[in-house]
This record gives sequence, structure tokens and C-alpha cells, in this order.
Amino acid sequence: MVTNLLLTFVICRLLSTVGLTVDPTELLRLGIDGQLSVDAAEVETASVDFGGMSRVKPLAVLHPACAEDIAGLVRAAYGSSQGFTVSAKGHGHSINGQAQTANGVVIKMSGSKVETRLISGKPAWPSIFLGEKFSYVDVWGGELWIDVLKSTLEYGLAPKSWTDYLYLSVAGTLSNAGISGQAFNHGPQISNVYELDVVTGKGELLTCSEEQNSDLFHGVLGGLGQFGIITRARIALEPAPQRVRWIRVLYSNFSSFTKDQEFLISLHGMPASEKFDYVEGFVIVDEGLINNWRSSFFSPSNPVKISSLGANGGVLYCLEITKNYDESTANTIDQEVEALMKKLDFIPASVFTTDVLYVDFLDRVHKAELKLRSKGLWDVPHPWLNIFVPKSRIADFDKGVFKGILGNNTSGPILIYPMNRNKWDERSSVVTPDEDIFYVVALLRSALDSGEETKTLEYLTNQNRQILRFCDEAGIKAKQYLPLYTTQEEWMDHFGDKWPLFLKRKIEFDPKRILATGQRIFQPSFTSPAASWSS
Repeated sequence: MVTNLLLTFVICRLLSTVGLTVDPTELLRLGIDGQLSVDAAEVETASVDFGGMSRVKPLAVLHPACAEDIAGLVRAAYGSSQGFTVSAKGHGHSINGQAQTANGVVIKMSGSKVETRLISGKPAWPSIFLGEKFSYVDVWGGELWIDVLKSTLEYGLAPKSWTDYLYLSVAGTLSNAGISGQAFNHGPQISNVYELDVVTGKGELLTCSEEQNSDLFHGVLGGLGQFGIITRARIALEPAPQRVRWIRVLYSNFSSFTKDQEFLISLHGMPASEKFDYVEGFVIVDEGLINNWRSSFFSPSNPVKISSLGANGGVLYCLEITKNYDESTANTIDQEVEALMKKLDFIPASVFTTDVLYVDFLDRVHKAELKLRSKGLWDVPHPWLNIFVPKSRIADFDKGVFKGILGNNTSGPILIYPMNRNKWDERSSVVTPDEDIFYVVALLRSALDSGEETKTLEYLTNQNRQILRFCDEAGIKAKQYLPLYTTQEEWMDHFGDKWPLFLKRKIEFDPKRILATGQRIFQPSFTSPAASWSS
């Protein structure tokens, strides 16, 4: 617990820096059990993120010991005559400074020693409920998905929907959507949440769900941290398989590639034996570790090479699919996979398959991370671009971007796979293209100081702008995932018909615009909740 003397020092320094006059004795009543720090090293760590393109130093860093610490801090910001901003930071995997703040406190959600008490007398977390009809796990918002997986596997259970990379915080992915190859079947992670505890921008600690505080519940899911800080999430679970049949096949024809992907996600309502459990894909423009680091078992040992296939325009497309199984279904896995594969139109010589433990498949990107770290290729700037492209225009995107703008250099993996829009809850804050099927296109680039112009941060950032400009000029109504805009007019265009509701929720749950200012959607207002909402 922080001593009164240290807490007084930290708060006085914080408030004097932003020009506020608040009686420290009032703030001592917060009863913070964690650590509020202005240590230079901690402030520096909080000032950077995975993107490496933005560096913003906060005034202090809070390591909370419980949800009440967060609520108390936000109440202090909200209750003062002027206030300060608050941003929650999980594993720091943001790419454009979304979890940063220059005039306030960063809450370090992950890695803190959090007490396992909840509000309203609910059980401690992580707490797993086993039921006949459904099961769930309660977890701290800063918990990493890899740790959630480890705790639930002890009961033979696992969350239904994932992200490709598990070293991300629960609250962080739920504030965006949380997507991976299971989303065609189960929806994104935000479609698999039963309940949340949230600290609003007023410092209220509220439980919300479909039935209780439902507007806050739907607003926070995919809400980019604008309406509250998730301190607890109740995640849906299912029986965890033991093993995974992991398959990759290649295509040189984009139409065949997308046709097969769309066929596979159309099977989402079929029995488990008649569909794959995971459907993704990626574009191969050139070879090399930095461009294909997600392909841990595909290259360089795979004998199929781009040059030997004579792909049109030098571009190949890889379909990545998996089928889960355990001892009870091991005797039928071959037949089930073979029956599905016969319906696909891939290059016959390109099939590559392996069997791995379920946990090893889910944690596959971490293994690639370790490989990149060993070569000094992980902690570099990451000018990523993630967009949702409507199905009706994906062929135009392929022609204009994959076979056009990108040329023969990508500087990172390019993911592409379709989603079923009916698996997304329209009441959430996330916006998607207005079509039944849309594609995730993720350009996961790394800017390298290698002397090559096409790998520099400036070149890749400009190329991202060029891709977005191409979509605008071609009338491709794409939507950014993990969006980055600098003006409110751009944000209004991004949210479209959802903007009035988004604004209404902001006014209700964070009227002084204290939270998540790094998203650059709203400017903080510490004068009055009724201040102008035009900027």
C-alpha cells in the first residue's frame, strides 16, 4: 500500500504539472492500495507502445491493486474543477499511441498484482463456473489471454474466440473486437462475453450485461476505451480439444482462393464434423522471415516455392485451416478432413499439414515472436494497417493493392480472410462494412533500418496512406480496424450511422472526456460537462 506521504507527493506533483489546485488531503481519501508512481523508468515505459511510432510521456503511472483503485483515480480526475486524463494500458500492443496520454495517468492493467475481490459480493477471479448449458470464466481486465487459456485448460475448457497473438490483455482486445480465424463460427471475442465490470469516466464502478446497464455493456465492447475501463470480464467457455490438424494450401488464382474461403465460412451452422474450426489466409508477395514470420511451419522447409509455381503477378494466396480433435475423434479426423478438402480448388502440390497440441496452435505467433526477437526484428516500428473490406470489392482490392501498390515488397505478413457479419452484434460500438460477408485485411509490417527504402517507416506509412486513398477513390467502402484518425470529422465518417449513439454514450459515461484521449476522438474538457462537443 502506498503511504500517505508518498501519495501526497505524487498527487501534488501530478496536479501542479497540469496547473490544478486540489487539496491533497481530499485525494488521500481515495484509499489507493496499489502504487501511483512518477518514477522516470516507469513513465518512460508507459510512453511507448508496440507501434513504436508515437512517444508520449504521462505524468504518472498507476499500478492498481483492485478495481476500486481505478475508480478512485478516475473520480479524482472527474471531481476536480479541471481534472486530468486517464488511459488504460494492457500489454502495450497498441500501434498508434492509443493507450498514451500526455496530461494524465496511465493505468498499467497488465502485470500488476491485483487483488481478487469483486464488487457486489461476487466470487474471486479467475473464477470458473461449470454449468450444464454453459460455462464461463471471470478474469481481471488486464489478464493476458495466454494466462486465461492456461487457467481454463486445467478444467478442460477454453474460450471460444481468439486473437492470433495471446500476449494481449482481455480488456484491450474487448475494447476493439478481438478477431482471428474462429470468428466466422463464433464471432469476435466481443460476441462471447456475458458480463463486465466497468469504471466509467465519472469514476462509477458498474456491472453491466445484456440485462443490466445494457447500453454501457454494448458501448464498451469495441468502444475503444471511450466509455469506461474494463476491470472484469465474464468470458464464455467451451470444451477444449486436445489436438489440431493444421493445414495450409496455396492458390495462384485469387477468385478460387476467395471462393473457397467463402464456402468454408458458410458452413458455420453445420455439425462440427462437417466444417473446419479455423479459417484464415495470407498473401505471399515475397519470401523471407520478416515477410512470413507467421508461417512457422511453412517456410523455409516447405519445398513449394513461389518461383516454381509461376504465380500471376508474383502473388500467391495461402489458405490456412484447422480441425480440432481429441482421442475420441482421432479415428475419424482423416476422413473428415479429406471430405472437406475435396471440395476446394487449391494447387494440388501445395498441401502442407501437421498435427499439434491445441495450446501450441493457439500460441503459434509467440514462437515466431521469439524467433524475431533473437534476430532483433521484433522491437522495431510497426506501421500496421488493418481494414475490413466488403466482399463485393475484394477482387478490386486485390488488383489495386496486392498486385499494384505493394509491388514485390511487403515488409511483413499480409492476412486476408472473410467474416460472417451476422456473428457480430450491431449494438456494439464496432463498425463493419454493410455487407453480409466482409474480409479482414491486415498488413502487419515492420519498419527496418536495413538501408532499403521500401522498408523504412516513412515509406511504409506513406504506402498505408496510398492504400486508404485508393479505397476512397475507388469507392471501396472499407472500415479501419484499430482505426487511426486525427480529426473528429474523420471519426464521424468512420462511425457513420453509429456516430450519434457513440456521441450520446460519450456524453453519458465520460462527459469530461477524461478517458482514452490517445484515440484522438475527443479533446478533454475539464471546465464543464456541458462544454461544446464539436471537438
